[in-house]
Amino acid sequence: MPLTGEYLGRPVAINDLDTANQAFYRHCASGALHLQHCSACDLMRYPTTTACPWCAEPEYRWKPVSGKGTLYSYTEVHHAIDPGFRPFTPYLILLVELDEQAGQPTAHEALRVNGNLAGPGGELASAALVRTVGIGSRLKVVFKDLGQGIALPLWTLDDEAEQPAEPWRYPGE
Repeated sequence: MPLTGEYLGRPVAINDLDTANQAFYRHCASGALHLQHCSACDLMRYPTTTACPWCAEPEYRWKPVSGKGTLYSYTEVHHAIDPGFRPFTPYLILLVELDEQAGQPTAHEALRVNGNLAGPGGELASAALVRTVGIGSRLKVVFKDLGQGIALPLWTLDDEAEQPAEPWRYPGE
C-alpha cells in the first residue's frame, strides 16, 4: 500500500514497491532520523538505495542518527516554479553533513542529507532566518508531518550548538 500525504498543498505518494523509501519516511514519521547502515563495510548511506555505494553489499539495517550536522552547501531559491513554494521565497535547499560519519569514507564523499531550511516547528523558514544561515551553520533535523505514517525531514538552526560568528554565504546575498 503506498504511503500518501500532502505538502504545501501538493499530494505526496511513495509507491509500495519502494520499500526502502517507505521505511525511511516511516522512521521520520516516528520523529527520528534513521539511515541505511551497510552490514559489510559499516558505512551509512543516503539517499536510500538497494546496495551500498562503497562496497555494493545489498544487506543493511536501519541505524538511528542524531540528526545534527553542519551546513556543507546550499542554494537560495528566489523564483519558485511550484506555486506552493512561492509564498516562502526566498527559501533554502540545504546539503547538511551529519556529525555521524563526517569526512568518511573521504572528505569529499561524507554522509550528507538534503532538505529545506525550516523554523523549529517544521514550517519553511522566514526570510529573516534564511539570511542568518550559511556554510558552517550548525543544524538539526525537524520533521513535517505529511499524513498518516509519513513525515519530511527538514533542517533548522541548532539552538544548542555554537554557531559561527559569520557563516559563509555566496557573494551578493
